[in-house]
Amino acid sequence: MTDNEHEIEQPDERVPKRVIGTPAPGTSMLGTAEATDVEKNVPGVTLPDESKARKAEKIVALCFTITFLAAIAFIISYVVFQVGSPEATGVSNLALGSSLTVAILGLAIGIVIWVRMIMPKYSLVQDRHPMASAEDDREVVADTFVQGANESGFVKHKLLRRTLLLAAAPLGLVPVVLLRDLDNSKMPGAKFNKLLRHTVWGEKTKEGKPLRLVVEGTGQPIRAADFNSPGGILSVVPEGYEHDLNALAKATLILIKFRPEELKSGVRQNWTHDGIVAYSKICTHVGCPAALYEQNTHHILCPCHQSTFDAADGAKVIFGPAARPLPQLPITVDAEGYLIAQGDFQVPVGPSFWERGDAERAVREKGGQA
Repeated sequence: MTDNEHEIEQPDERVPKRVIGTPAPGTSMLGTAEATDVEKNVPGVTLPDESKARKAEKIVALCFTITFLAAIAFIISYVVFQVGSPEATGVSNLALGSSLTVAILGLAIGIVIWVRMIMPKYSLVQDRHPMASAEDDREVVADTFVQGANESGFVKHKLLRRTLLLAAAPLGLVPVVLLRDLDNSKMPGAKFNKLLRHTVWGEKTKEGKPLRLVVEGTGQPIRAADFNSPGGILSVVPEGYEHDLNALAKATLILIKFRPEELKSGVRQNWTHDGIVAYSKICTHVGCPAALYEQNTHHILCPCHQSTFDAADGAKVIFGPAARPLPQLPITVDAEGYLIAQGDFQVPVGPSFWERGDAERAVREKGGQA
């Protein structure tokens, strides 16, 4: 064994070290280094200013770094901020939404700056050619069309032709007829409008008396004196409509008992009785039952999309996608002390529909709850 065999091969210090994310020395991402010079000889290509490109590169790198940090913050927020209450859900959604927004926005801004400030600009010219087909091709198409028409018998068989035109005429009017639905005030009669804007709470019993509030499921009327525990909540329906699913889809209520000092300005005091407030149970977002109630904060939560309403302040929206408060139903008691409705809701319940704004404007002009 010679001395040369004991020698350890030393790395060539002249070979530059390769950095992760970059091509090997002497090459580009798509080929040799000479490939990067090809664009310099292409007409219509404007290369970016090198000094501006270097500044833009730093800005893009900063944007991508922000995206990285925001994405890490999103993952941490998902682990740290657990849900379980309206407050915790709000904090979690705020942290997740903010971090994800910053991450996507940073990435988008970085890419835009990259394209506009670092990449070369191209001026392209596309020559326009005659659009018309050759005369021979046009003659072939015309002959084929005439041949097909003759083979179909459209010209020869008059009865077929006339009945086809007769059948197609009303089909052409179908879209015009459907356009009437864009304005339900043009619908035949007022029944459709009434179904959207009103509930059965505006109806009377056979004896001409207002409808009583009864417990959902049992149909038991409610005495105001018996519903006297602050923080209590009941799901109630109109008397006589306990099994009418179409009516209950809009008329179901949640009844909440408050201490007098807990009620805020958003609650219509003359629509309450002894601290008892009635709100529509139908969420104003997409119509889910908003029936989860947090007694300490007086928050009503819709479990579908986490819309949260402040029951002590007129069921105003404090979180979530819902755009309007839960409508309040005016209530009072009858001669026997049972809770009854003073009338219907002043605004339509549930999700939005076209022309809803007309009803709300009318209520605002009258000073009602909108």
